[in-house]
Amino acid sequence: MSEATQRVRRPLLEAGSGSRTEAFGAQEWLLLASIALIWGSSFLFIDVGLEAFRPGVVALARVALGVAALALFPAARRPVDRQDLPRVAFLGLIWAGLPLALFPLAQQWIDSSVAGMLNGAVPLFGAAWAVLLLRRPLGRTQTLGLLVGFAGVVAISWPEVQGSRATTLGAGLVVLAVVLYGLAVNLAVPLQQRYGALPVLLRAQLTALVLLAPFGLWSLPGSRLEWGAALAMLPLGILGTGLAFVLMTTLVGRVGGPRGAVATYFIPVVAIALGVAFLGERVAPVALLGTGLVLGGAWLTSRREA
Repeated sequence: MSEATQRVRRPLLEAGSGSRTEAFGAQEWLLLASIALIWGSSFLFIDVGLEAFRPGVVALARVALGVAALALFPAARRPVDRQDLPRVAFLGLIWAGLPLALFPLAQQWIDSSVAGMLNGAVPLFGAAWAVLLLRRPLGRTQTLGLLVGFAGVVAISWPEVQGSRATTLGAGLVVLAVVLYGLAVNLAVPLQQRYGALPVLLRAQLTALVLLAPFGLWSLPGSRLEWGAALAMLPLGILGTGLAFVLMTTLVGRVGGPRGAVATYFIPVVAIALGVAFLGERVAPVALLGTGLVLGGAWLTSRREA
């Protein structure tokens, strides 16, 4: 990085456009599919973990495992300029520290199906933050794609949401997490473009680990050790908090926050596929319609930006 670049003073809430304005290629679709596959199972692992661990323990365990996984890669220890460290720390707060505590807290009062549906609003909040921070409107095709995709998420989730346990407090906590996610996918863009995903995510998640440590330690007395819950933390932390965050950071650096966040639209699609494949669940017709809307919305969002 040149001295002139280092002297530039950047705002804390610094967003950026993706490095690729073209339609998604094979690499972008592969990143998107991998993220959806990993995060599509995260709500299930959270539910299993909450059978024995209190929310603070679940949050702390998954971030600790994510940090451990990232630290194995030498590239994650590449330096980050000192002036960007506050931005990386803030990213850790809003992308890992607070939301990863809010979701297990919320799932004490709402079912995972409701949490999953509300989580589908991440691309919409990502688009709203992008318009606010970049001071330019989103393309009409991408806007239509985001709206169609979210309609698909609602359609997929609706049969499970009917009769589900939900409270205003639980839903409010998830919405707060989703608003923070929408901001995070935009702030991650310029950081990924300057340093790559690994150095940014390792430092961001270390910040989250420090912030979550008191919450996790405070929750220990009310938790008990059960092997099923403990084993559920491994994929939740190593894959869901380590690998998937790296893949998402890479994707938004390439295509921008709103277009990259469309990966979350596929999370309920993955959840349905897992239920059919391993639990023999039946798929409601409206869920099939919703899957079609998600696919159509994702395709529209992935088109070349105007």
